[in-house]
Parts: sequence; structure tokens; C-alpha cells
Amino acid sequence: MIRGLLVPIYPSVKRAHLENKPEATPTTRAFERIALARKKLLGNSNVVYLPHSPIAVGTQSRSVQHHIPKTEIITVNPSLLKRLVAEFLGTALLTVSVVGSAVMASAMTDVPALVMLCVAISCSAALFVLLELLGPISGGHFNPAVSLAMLLEREIPRNEAVAYMCMQTIGALLGVVFVHITFGLPLLSVGIHVRTGFPVWIAEAVSTFGLIFTVLLGNRFRPNSVSAFVGVYVLSLTLFASSSFANPATTIARAFTDSLAGIRPVDVLAFVFSQCLGSWLAVGLARWLTSPAGATADRR
Repeated sequence: MIRGLLVPIYPSVKRAHLENKPEATPTTRAFERIALARKKLLGNSNVVYLPHSPIAVGTQSRSVQHHIPKTEIITVNPSLLKRLVAEFLGTALLTVSVVGSAVMASAMTDVPALVMLCVAISCSAALFVLLELLGPISGGHFNPAVSLAMLLEREIPRNEAVAYMCMQTIGALLGVVFVHITFGLPLLSVGIHVRTGFPVWIAEAVSTFGLIFTVLLGNRFRPNSVSAFVGVYVLSLTLFASSSFANPATTIARAFTDSLAGIRPVDVLAFVFSQCLGSWLAVGLARWLTSPAGATADRR
């Protein structure tokens, strides 16, 4: 049953609604008082919630639809400091979701597939939420590979890109420290898991390529859905790729944990290089696919 309708306070709509509504009830009067209060605070352009009546459902809903204004998009222009704090916080929480879920899952079960599934769900869910909440502030990079792509795309200047990368790395390191504290582990420990060789390097390059490609084309064609695209991609990526760090900041930080999520420090450099290579290739391909010259050539 339809219980309500979002309608704007315009004089004509308001009169029509009040003329056709049934006898006022305490609930109706309460909503009307709320509407009047919001009108005084926000003016005539606000949208308020009015209770539906059978008459309104049958006669007013069609006419009201023509008066509903378009949703207003609120934009913010935060300072560089606020953006850096958002990147720091987002990367720290993302690292907590990865390392923390790995520590928790490995302590609860010895089944590798179940541990991997727990990490995948935790990481993708956290990333989606962080992108939705902090993305409007800083752009939601949380990853030096993404910042590199934005630099290559000339979306941010060089000094800001470097600052982003530094704050992301610091945030990832503190995320590892936080996980170790909460699980009663040493603040920092050296990673012991061997992750080297051509297969895992290729996997890292391809994983990062797919992530950056998703971000760039999502921003181009479906900007309102990028958070969902990235979250779903990371979920599947964790399950199908032999190696899917796809983030230089978390890669460096994971060298300081001997948990299941860790990596030997000696293996970090090759991982970071593979990730940056994947980011660079994704930018090149996305730029070519979306360039006007490429589109003209395809039509011919």
C-alpha cells in the first residue's frame, strides 16, 4: 500500500491537496505542522512528506508528478587538507577490512576457500561504503594506482597526486597497526608469505588494470554507479585472481604483518611495479576507447 508521496510545497499543489483531503486526523495535522515548519526554514523550493489519502492516490498523484522538481545535486569543494584526511582515513579503513578479515577468518577456520570468501566480502563491502561516503570529498582514490591514473588523466596536479599517495601509504600502515592492536598482536611484524614470480606479477598487473579500467569508464559513462562497479569488481577479483592486491599502499603496509594477508618485504617492489604498469595500461586503453578520433574511426 502506498503510504506517502514526496511533493513540493507550491501554492497550487498545496491548495489542491488540502481541498481534496478527507477529514483531518492527528497524524495528518502533525505532518502539516512539519510541512509548515520546513517551509519557514527552507522556503518554497523544499520537498516535504505529506500523508496519502485515498482521494490523493486516486486524483492528485498524476497532477502532482508534473510539479516534482529535479533532484538537486549538492557539491562540495573541500580544501586540500580535508581531501588528504579523507584519503588517509579511507585507505586506513580499507586496509583494516582486508587485514582484519584475514586475521579473523584464519583464526576461525582452516578452509582456504572460506577465508578467501570472507576477505572478498569484507573488502568489497567496505570499499563500496567508503567510496559512497568519502568519495564526494576526496574523489575516493584510497589507492596510489588510482591517483596515478588521475594524474595521467590530468584530473589532479602532480603535487596533489604525490600528497595523496603519501597519505594513502601512511593510512594503510596505521590500518595494519590498528588490526594488530585489536587482535593482541605485535604492533608491526615482518611479512613471511612468499609472493613472487612471473604468474603473480602478471596477475597483479591484470588485476590493477581491471580496477583502473572500471574506475575510468565508470566515471565516463555511469558516474553515479562507480562505487557499485568497483565494489562488485573487487569482490570477483579477490575470488578469481591468483594475486589481487591491486593497491601499492596496502601492498607496502601488508609487508608489516605476518598474518595471512602479509607479503615478504623483498616481494613488494615487483608488486608495486606491476600495479603501476597495470594502471598505466588501463589509462591508455580507456583514453583510446573513449577518444573522439577512435569513435570516428569505428563509425567509418
